[in-house]
Amino acid sequence: MSKPEKRLKCGPITASIWAENKIVQGEMVKFYSINIDKAYKDGDTWKHTTSFAVEDLPKVALVANEAYRYLRLSSTEDDRT
Repeated sequence: MSKPEKRLKCGPITASIWAENKIVQGEMVKFYSINIDKAYKDGDTWKHTTSFAVEDLPKVALVANEAYRYLRLSSTEDDRT
């Protein structure tokens, strides 16, 4: 299984940035997607969910903003999608 290009964590909340190359009109273009999840422990097992409590939302916003910053403001590439 491939790894994300970048992971951004705030407590149990993680934003994973995935990159995928696709050919568009004969040209290789890199596309990005972001998954945000929350880790929690169920007994001795770590699990993940995409459902968040009200108290999680500031952390969700923080990792989402940092993902945006990584993709848009810190980019050395001209056209991140």
